Amino acid sequence: MEAIDAHFVRRAGELCSGDTPLVLAPHQGRELLAYFDAQALSRHTDFAARQLQPAGQAFYTISSAGHESNAAVALALRPTDPALLHYRSGGFYAARASQVPGVSAADDILRGAMSSTADGISGGRHKVFGSVALNVIPQTSTIASHLPRAFGVALAMDKPARRDFESAWPADSIVVCSFGDASANHSTALGALNATAYCAHRRLPLPLLFVCEDNGIGISTRSPAGWVENLLRSFPGVDYYHARGTAPIELMRTAGDAAAYVRQERRPAILHLETVRFMGHAGSDAEIAYRSVRDIEGEYARDPLLATAQALLDARVLTIPEIIERYETARATVAASADRVPREYLRGAEEVVAPIVHRDPVAVARHAARSSEVRSRGFRDKMPEDGGPLTLAQSINAALKDVMAAYPQSLVFGEDVGRKGGVYGVTRGLLKAFGPDRVFDTVLDEQTILGTALGASLAGFLPIPEIQYLAYLHNAEDQLRGEGATLRFFSDGQYENGMVVRVAGLAYQRGFGGHFHNDNSLAVLRDIPGLIVAVPSHPSSAPGLLRQCAGLAMAEGRVCVFVEPIALYHQRDLHDGDAAWTASYAPPMQWPADSSSELGHVRTVRDGGDLLILTFGNGVRMSLLAAERLARSGIETTIVDLQWLSPLPVGEIVRIATRHPKVLVVDETRKSGGVAESVVATLIDEGYEGRVGRVNSVDSFVPLGPSAQHVLLSENDIVRAATELGEK
Repeated sequence: MEAIDAHFVRRAGELCSGDTPLVLAPHQGRELLAYFDAQALSRHTDFAARQLQPAGQAFYTISSAGHESNAAVALALRPTDPALLHYRSGGFYAARASQVPGVSAADDILRGAMSSTADGISGGRHKVFGSVALNVIPQTSTIASHLPRAFGVALAMDKPARRDFESAWPADSIVVCSFGDASANHSTALGALNATAYCAHRRLPLPLLFVCEDNGIGISTRSPAGWVENLLRSFPGVDYYHARGTAPIELMRTAGDAAAYVRQERRPAILHLETVRFMGHAGSDAEIAYRSVRDIEGEYARDPLLATAQALLDARVLTIPEIIERYETARATVAASADRVPREYLRGAEEVVAPIVHRDPVAVARHAARSSEVRSRGFRDKMPEDGGPLTLAQSINAALKDVMAAYPQSLVFGEDVGRKGGVYGVTRGLLKAFGPDRVFDTVLDEQTILGTALGASLAGFLPIPEIQYLAYLHNAEDQLRGEGATLRFFSDGQYENGMVVRVAGLAYQRGFGGHFHNDNSLAVLRDIPGLIVAVPSHPSSAPGLLRQCAGLAMAEGRVCVFVEPIALYHQRDLHDGDAAWTASYAPPMQWPADSSSELGHVRTVRDGGDLLILTFGNGVRMSLLAAERLARSGIETTIVDLQWLSPLPVGEIVRIATRHPKVLVVDETRKSGGVAESVVATLIDEGYEGRVGRVNSVDSFVPLGPSAQHVLLSENDIVRAATELGEK
């Protein structure tokens, strides 16, 4: 028996009721009883997981013990309110499950902890608090990474555009998001709280209740006395509520007041909930290494279950024997759940990755070829295909209008995308065409931009956020890695957050801007399982790729990153005055007429029999110029634009490569971690028997000014590499 378990049983038997009964209304007595039952059930699931772990039957034992007072928050809300929960939210989960018939919190929690395929949310992939029936959106354990998403859900909740399509939640729902006191110091939490205060200052509707569960310690590091309260009180326009887990009646009243305020006023609030942590940080945490036995046992007096038991006794709702009986009934319920959990696990890699590799290409194609009758909504005068040739930037702008006209739930947002129309003019005119509810500027925080997208997608929108420069993405990449790309994985495909993240990136801006405006590495994106990365190279193909990304987001819930080569945005020529880098706009085509832009398809831009060049982005233009020089030397080249960099179009690469005796991969990213490494490895894996070479930029940050040419891949490098490959 765990020490805190024995302590509760002993102390509950010693409780004494006050001389004067605590007067509660009948409904308060029922709520207090439901509160205790949820607390007890959560506590015993923690005990069960700890007992099952040594036998190799449980694999995740971060305990909610001591935090069970968060059950009061669940009881103050509706089960239709979306919840994004801290990993110590067992009490909340148990209380919410008690509000929805047919849901067993004990079954759900233990199946997750035991990694059983019967787990209703992750299918045995991870222990998360999540349930579609309970509107609990599963989160990872990454510190505070879910707060920007919670902000995004709340921001989308009251958007007028939400009336134009069906939503998963009632119109007056509010969002609840819980996190720990140590996590409050994380930049991700601070960014989300700052964005919340920013919206409150602007009086934008934001029905969001943050709950900081303050147990006073982050693993082994104490939170300084008063620090968390001072921090949480410091956000202007965000109402602050405080409650103690050892005062259940006061807590339930305060939680109810906070929830009612957020629901009625559509304004954010913070509930600062004092809790205590029992049984260490996690099952592997040797708490005795940094805390004394006296300190650990001294906190047993703050047990929220004992506080609730005392209130039940004082209110004459239960007697001492009934309290203990109810506590033991929870133990028996949990034990029965543990016994019936199927000891069945995912049987292979295919089952593990199924949620993140699923495909529905027919549905994607239908979305990408949305009928043209709605397109006029985005174009005030004439269709772009009725005008002259467009640059890459202009073609992407027109494609954005197409997508926004086809999908009333689509949103374009980011830094400077509204009135300014983007740093490079790519979003120019969208604000005028679709209004500020659908095209808007955000705070200068990439975590908030991506979190807004993650949340808005859950609320039914098609987010198209812009990250101003590729180098800026690194401030917020965990929003894609730890939250966006993992949602289908952790929910077995039951939740998804499809979106198209536009990123201006790559190099070749003639020395302008240095590294922060010329980041030429895509490794961080290509390393994320399930994430899709597309790179357009020409105005003729960019619209189709963008519409495909929108289709992937809508039909498959995919997170797509559309990396737009800045240096090609306003390029018009291949040679001076030839306008070869412009093209007439390619409008949507009726399905299934056009498949050239589909995921897994490449684009052949030049034919020749001696050498195959596989490239993308700026490499396409450089390779075309290099090919003309090579032709004068008698080397004829085929040039293929890969278009899709993750996942790589393996089938097309192999099919085309087998028709050529030599393959050169032209990769403008760095040599280490670059795209070429994967392409070459793919050719080897697939048994390609010809000669293979690659040419990359140097492993360096991009310097400012003319020095950039020393580290970036050049036309001369391509010619030299192709010539050397031919001489081998």
